[in-house]
Amino acid sequence: MKTSKRKIDHIKICLQEEVESGYTGLEDVMLIHEAIPDLDFSEIDCSTRFLNKKLSFPFLIASMTGGHEETARINENLAIAVEETGIGMGVGSQRAALEEKSVVETFTVVRDKAPNAFIYANIGAPQIIKEPEIADKVVEMVEADAIAIHLNYLQEAIQNEGDKTAKGCFEAIREVCKSVKVPVIVKETGAGISREIAIKLKEAKVSAVDVGGKGGTSFSLVEAYRSEDEVLRDVGFDFADWGIPTAFSIVDCADILPTIATGGIRNGLDIAKSIALGAELASSALPFLAPAQRGATAVKRQILRFLTGFKTAMFLTGCRTPEELRRKPLFITGKIADWLRFRGIDLKAFSEGRR
Repeated sequence: MKTSKRKIDHIKICLQEEVESGYTGLEDVMLIHEAIPDLDFSEIDCSTRFLNKKLSFPFLIASMTGGHEETARINENLAIAVEETGIGMGVGSQRAALEEKSVVETFTVVRDKAPNAFIYANIGAPQIIKEPEIADKVVEMVEADAIAIHLNYLQEAIQNEGDKTAKGCFEAIREVCKSVKVPVIVKETGAGISREIAIKLKEAKVSAVDVGGKGGTSFSLVEAYRSEDEVLRDVGFDFADWGIPTAFSIVDCADILPTIATGGIRNGLDIAKSIALGAELASSALPFLAPAQRGATAVKRQILRFLTGFKTAMFLTGCRTPEELRRKPLFITGKIADWLRFRGIDLKAFSEGRR
């Protein structure tokens, strides 16, 4: 099957089926309400810097699509909205554009419509293992500020046509980090990144990780709905809940590399909890898909909802800047408390404030 056809299948399934795996770990994290915040709402500055780019608040629209003619309008609307609101976005996997020149415009439209926004390119680990030099090609295609190398081996395992090439991945990532002229982000796509992998990625000179944790869109489910192979479809449903929840991955990675929290981020409060746990940014895709089909105004409204929720959480915890959130106490319970203990982290000390 052509990559471009697969892209439109994914969009339709995400819009029509229940594809979220649930439980991010953020459910077991509570910010402590300050009844008297001792600051005015107008004093709050949500802005931050990430990989030398300023963002109006610590949020990106995560890699979503591109590669089929019907996706151009989606990326155009997303790009217009991020430009106007001062955040950034990632493009979907650019593999399709390397295979078919006719769909290149579905990616280049992003930089055309967002000349000043933080934009990251995106290509899969199996592709860079086979041809590390394509990293430069995808960066150039969208005039990217960074490149994301995505890890989607769970998804590939469920696809009939999946590329399960993984041997040599660390070496390929290291080679890209040496050769490419922009920062390299390594991102998971729904199964999370562990501390052990983050340490190896730091050794490979990766600039940041996007944990892409369990709790949001499960591409195991997406592929199960798409599959015509009965065995793979059943296995896809079996692995619907596979992975490391987003909050667990933040805890694992944030003291190793700058961390983007992705996976089930559905509002501004989720962003605030992610930052409080140690992430630099949060990002989300699925909540912006339907708005992007309606138009840039609908996307902008959704972004403003996330921003307003984040700013409200800052106000109610007495924080003037995102950095102050990391020094605020948290109430942590449930499975993530168990995970902290499993990792040998003092729960009381961690709850009293990160960095």
